[in-house]
Amino acid sequence: MKKSALLLALPISILANFSLRASADSTAGIVLSTKCQGGYNINIWRNYTSGELLYRSTSSNGNLSLGKGTSKATEGVRVYKFRSGIYEYWVWDGTLDNPQSGTLEVYKNKRILMKQACTKS
Repeated sequence: MKKSALLLALPISILANFSLRASADSTAGIVLSTKCQGGYNINIWRNYTSGELLYRSTSSNGNLSLGKGTSKATEGVRVYKFRSGIYEYWVWDGTLDNPQSGTLEVYKNKRILMKQACTKS
């Protein structure tokens, strides 16, 4: 029993360490915090020293942490973009109609996979 539990826990802990490699702490400040439909809570952080943008999402589907994001003002709204393999995560900071709302978009191979409305928290 103990041996099988250890064999199961090891891959999970290895996966968690790789999937949550970009973390925000006292070396980073929060740039954007949103709550999105589907139960997604998203925080965008900027490292004080390097300026690197970090993405942290928590939901019932799991947690995701990414680094090396980009930021660009487009159509009067700022968009933060992060990549993980064939997936891209775009977080829109506001809309033209409402600066307190936003959008989470997930792309797979440059095709939209999911779009969720968000509100700043």
